[in-house]
Amino acid sequence: MKLRDGRTLYYGKGDVLTYRTYAAPLVVAPIPESPYCGESNVVFAHNVTFSVSSEVLLGSFSEGDNTHVVATDSMKNFILRHAAAYDGCTTEGFLAFVSEAFLAQYPHVTDIEIAADRIPFQTISIGGEAGFNESELVFRRSHNEHSHASLQMKRAADTGAVVVGHCSGIVDVQLIKVSGSSFYGFIRDEYTTLPESYDRPLFIFLNLHWRYSKVADALDGNGGGYVAAEQVRDLAQHVFHSVQSPSIQYLVCQIGLRLLTRFPQLEEVSFESNNRTWETIVERDPVTGAGVYTEPRPPFGFQGFSLSRVDLEREDFLKALAANPSAKSVASP
Repeated sequence: MKLRDGRTLYYGKGDVLTYRTYAAPLVVAPIPESPYCGESNVVFAHNVTFSVSSEVLLGSFSEGDNTHVVATDSMKNFILRHAAAYDGCTTEGFLAFVSEAFLAQYPHVTDIEIAADRIPFQTISIGGEAGFNESELVFRRSHNEHSHASLQMKRAADTGAVVVGHCSGIVDVQLIKVSGSSFYGFIRDEYTTLPESYDRPLFIFLNLHWRYSKVADALDGNGGGYVAAEQVRDLAQHVFHSVQSPSIQYLVCQIGLRLLTRFPQLEEVSFESNNRTWETIVERDPVTGAGVYTEPRPPFGFQGFSLSRVDLEREDFLKALAANPSAKSVASP
C-alpha cells in the first residue's frame, strides 16, 4: 500500500489461524462438471493475513511515534473475535466483514489488505446398521488443494468502506493425466535435447484465480452469483480429462475459456502452472499400459496466463473453444 507521495507503508499480522464452528451453510447451484453444491461450514477455518496503511502512520516509522499504532496482537484478537460475529458463509464475505468493522473501529486507518487461505476439513464416513453416513461431529484435516481470497479495502467518506481490489482462487491443485497429453513441434536447434512426445503422462501443479465483474457476487454466497472454488477445481479436472492437450499452455487456455463460458459473472481468470511431468524409467507397454516413472529433476518449467471476458469475442479463442470435441459438453446451456 502506498501513501500520497508514492511511498510504500504498511504493517500487519500474518498466520492468524481462525477456526470458527457452525458458520452459515453455503449453497450453490450445481453445474454439469461438478457434484459440489455447497458446504455445511461446520468447520469454517482460515489462515488470515491482515495489513493496514494510513498517512498518519508515517510518524511511527520516521519518529518512533506509536500514537496511531494498533498493535498487531490487537489485530489478531480483532479478527478472532469478529469471526464469531460473522453470519455469512464465504471467505470473501468474512474478509469484507472484518475489514469494514476494523475501519469503523479505527477511523485513522485508510487502507486495508486482507487475505486468507481456507483450511479444508473433510467429513468422514461412519458405518451403521443402515450403511455409511457422513459424521456431523468428526472431520479430517485435508492437505490437498484449498481456496484462497484477498481483498483491498479503502475508506470512503460517503459509504464507509469500498472494495478497490479483489481476487478469489484455488491453489495447490496437483493433477496427473496418465495418457492423452503430448508435446511436439517446438523449436529444435543446437540447444534442444528434449525429445518430442506424442503421448505422455502429464503431471501439473496449478493455481487458479478469478475476479468478478461485480464484487458483490464475491461477497454474498447466497446471492446467486458466487462461484465456489470446488466447482472451479472440478471444471478444471473435467477439461483436463476431456481435452487432448498438445501443451500445458493450451490446456490452461481451454480451462479458462470454459470457466468464462460457464460462469458469466466472472470478469477474468488467471493461471500459474508448473510442469512436474514424471521422468520415464521403463517405457509404457503398448498392450497393458504399464510403465515406471520417477520424480523429475529440477529445474521445472512454469507458465502464467490470464483470460478476460473480452477474449470470448476473439476469433482465435472462439475457434480453439469450438475445435475441441468436448466443448459442447462443457459450454453453458
